[in-house]
Amino acid sequence: MIKREVEAGHGRVVNINKDKGEIVVTKPESESSDNPVSRTFTFNTVYDENSQQQELYDETIHDIVQSVIEGYNGTVIAYGQTGAGKTYTLQGITDESDNRGLMNRTFEHIFNYISHAENEHYIVHASYLDIYMEEITDLLSKDFKKKCDIKENPETGVYVKDQLSFVTKNVTEMEHAFRTGHENRLKKDTYMGRASARAHSIFTITIECCKMDGDGEYHTRVGRLNLVDLAGSERINKSQAQGARVKEATHIGMGHSYNRALSNVIRALGDEHSTHIPYRDSKVTRLLRESLGGNAKTVWIANIGPSSYNHDETVSTLSNPDHDVIEKIKLNTEFIVLFNLENKIDTNKAFCCT
Repeated sequence: MIKREVEAGHGRVVNINKDKGEIVVTKPESESSDNPVSRTFTFNTVYDENSQQQELYDETIHDIVQSVIEGYNGTVIAYGQTGAGKTYTLQGITDESDNRGLMNRTFEHIFNYISHAENEHYIVHASYLDIYMEEITDLLSKDFKKKCDIKENPETGVYVKDQLSFVTKNVTEMEHAFRTGHENRLKKDTYMGRASARAHSIFTITIECCKMDGDGEYHTRVGRLNLVDLAGSERINKSQAQGARVKEATHIGMGHSYNRALSNVIRALGDEHSTHIPYRDSKVTRLLRESLGGNAKTVWIANIGPSSYNHDETVSTLSNPDHDVIEKIKLNTEFIVLFNLENKIDTNKAFCCT
């Protein structure tokens, strides 16, 4: 729990049973009673406060990154309550070895593999999008405030028109591309008078490999990895949103359904009688169509607050996406869910489920 929650007298309502893979969330007003009201969420694997970032990467992200190098598609999606540690989980603290985020570890994984590859030639591209109130901008463009359009090609699928992509030859260049986009995102926040927590972002790494077979013919494979930081969610009355902030809330999915469009797509995919998948209900679901219902492996990273003050948001985050529905989806997509107990800097760590 963070310092201000402790000072305000809020208690911890989240308990983790690592052996059973269970997360138990207790209603704050029932904590002191003989029969406290609680909900139990069961997952395959649970990480407690002693877990490390490297452990999380090795067990949940490594295989997906490796599959992208081998020509498949992968996606890492961080979601949950505002301020619960989504950005920290992805970005971490670059100059602190133990606290480096999943992105930095991903960059190192990719280029370390490439440096040892034999008879293979690689080209690695980086691109970075921002989605705010259903408007898309290219964070690597000089005009990063210009609105971009989504297009669809029957052969290649959904794409963003005129999106820039930078070739990166090593970890340093990849980190530079990310920092450039991130700085533009902060500039855009200032220009628009918004907070980054109100916008979605998608950092995409595309890996092309050309290899000669035994007959002297060249073969090319392409893998794509989306690193997604979804906008934070919380109840409108708690956030004290007014005017434009309420409009923001409608678009990013504040309330008891973290992201309505995302949830609706997942439920439709899991319904064998469904004749329509509502990908077009939001820009995020259109862009992530392949990750949600196509040929991709996907990791969900859900960040929660363990204090009584965040009880409703915690339950909502653990309930979305609907894990029972996900298990019914018979597709190539593999859903693994990793939950972080807020920012590790605040001495809170993580737990994981599939």
